[in-house]
Amino acid sequence: MPTATRPTGERTARTGFALIGVLLIAVNLRVSFVSVGPVLTDISGDLGLSSSAAGLLTGLPLIAFAVFSPLAPAIASRMGLDRTLWLSLLVLAVGIVTRSLPGAGLVWAGTALIGLAIAFLNVLVPSLVKRDFPDRVSQLTGGYTAVQAAVAAVGTAVVVPVAQTSPGGWRLALGIWVGVALIALAVLWPWLRRRRTDAGRTGTTTAPHRSPWSSALGWQVTVFMGLQSIAFYVLMAWLPTIEQSHGVPAATAGTHLSVFLVISVAASLATGQILHRGPDQRLVSFMGSVLTVVTFVGLAVAPGLVLLWVVLGAIGCGGLIVIALSLFSLRTVDAPQAASLSGMAQSMGYALGALGPVVFGALRDLSGDWTLPLLVTAVLMVALTGSGLLAGRNRVISHG
Repeated sequence: MPTATRPTGERTARTGFALIGVLLIAVNLRVSFVSVGPVLTDISGDLGLSSSAAGLLTGLPLIAFAVFSPLAPAIASRMGLDRTLWLSLLVLAVGIVTRSLPGAGLVWAGTALIGLAIAFLNVLVPSLVKRDFPDRVSQLTGGYTAVQAAVAAVGTAVVVPVAQTSPGGWRLALGIWVGVALIALAVLWPWLRRRRTDAGRTGTTTAPHRSPWSSALGWQVTVFMGLQSIAFYVLMAWLPTIEQSHGVPAATAGTHLSVFLVISVAASLATGQILHRGPDQRLVSFMGSVLTVVTFVGLAVAPGLVLLWVVLGAIGCGGLIVIALSLFSLRTVDAPQAASLSGMAQSMGYALGALGPVVFGALRDLSGDWTLPLLVTAVLMVALTGSGLLAGRNRVISHG
């Protein structure tokens, strides 16, 4: 092989393996915790959980995301990005198995480990994209976001049939997802060893970077991340109930939620392809944010057109999450700074995401109908529009 061709071939192989790594990690980012919801009644009956305890079980991963996300950048800086990602996948596999074992408290311990692992993976994947695909951030972000959403949709669809037809019931139905984590661990192990060798040979060091916590731009990205997460989690938690209160059959409401997820996957892919084509991200973020405003106002004033609001909300939410995740790389100068911004924004974002449905429900109880919580959420989406215009400007958090 000619000398000039060999480095090109090696670069192509490295790029291809890095892409596989990103997608394998993406497969594991949602399915192990969103698949709990459809079998929550079985879990509660088997373990004797109260409604509040069952709610805490489903919310525990989001709490872990908020608590542990800020820790991921420092640990990755000390241990190395690739090693931290691999170990996070290992913790995820251990958590999935632990959750499915019989024994008092194991479902809680396993769920906490799953939340810890996915918190680290969520934070560090944008840093990985920034490092290995600096010129294709939006495309890769749209791709891996769509992959995680698609696998999550499949997971929620198959978990009930598996639980109903297998001797292991819900434990086996939730435990099978350890398989995708083990596949990722096995495939990424040679890459981990190669990256460790390359890092030792080159002796690369990381330049100090400005903390996003002290940057106005960092806070603008964080607010954008938090507000768009409220839109998604409120709709996931309450949309079927809102529909049923207006006379929509439960099965139809469930179908609408599936439609929402499918359309959001397509919106994520489309946003990833168009996000990099303009001078900045203000227009795309504005359009997505406006769709969420229209969605919540529409649900409040014209609930009979619910399928229209489902479609518009799915397009808005599917695009906004790609924009938010892409901003972690687009607004930073290097991979460690991207990890820091990701940790900050996702910690605050998931805290708001966990709090949003709770406050929404409290407003429903206070007012007696859905109008007040829907309109309050619409006002928050107006704030999302403003934060998107600020965070979408073409600038970065500088070194220093």
